[in-house]
Amino acid sequence: MYALIVPASTPFVLLATVLGLSWWEDRILPSAEPAEPEPAEASGEAPLPPAPLTELLGVDTPLTREVARR
Repeated sequence: MYALIVPASTPFVLLATVLGLSWWEDRILPSAEPAEPEPAEASGEAPLPPAPLTELLGVDTPLTREVARR
């Protein structure tokens, strides 16, 4: 019976180990103080506007030069 329990529980033990190490890294280890990020206005560049959505091509649309230029 124990021969069946060990292989079946291995993924759960590995998952618990990874989650525990992740918690330990976030909570216990000292973190380096990150440099203060510059605001977007102070960098001299305007933030990029969102790209416009283009029309999606259908599956049966043949690829022509006109369609490829879109």
